[in-house]
Amino acid sequence: QVQVVESGGDLVQPGGSLRLSCVASGDTVGIGAMGWYRQAPGKQRELVARCRGYRTTDYADFAKGRFTISRDTAKHMVFLQMDSLLPGDTAVSLCFVAHSAGRYWGQGTQVTVSS
Repeated sequence: QVQVVESGGDLVQPGGSLRLSCVASGDTVGIGAMGWYRQAPGKQRELVARCRGYRTTDYADFAKGRFTISRDTAKHMVFLQMDSLLPGDTAVSLCFVAHSAGRYWGQGTQVTVSS
């Protein structure tokens, strides 16, 4: 069993920044990729960014140049630095953990961008 917990969501103004954190615990030895999805009200869940291995990262087009994913493999943590936030970034952000036993998700943390 793997537990996944995110934190860092908040209400920010357009142009502001947030840093999301995620930590996995439990059976951590089988962890592979870690990353972030988001889901806005009435919209499908979409990939934001992921770290698949050493120096291997992927970003959604909307995230390129604004968001930065980083990972502390030893601590089983992944982070998402979000800059230049837009109202369209308002969504629940979810951390995912790929594991030999399957995929695990956090509970989500709310990101709201509004003036």
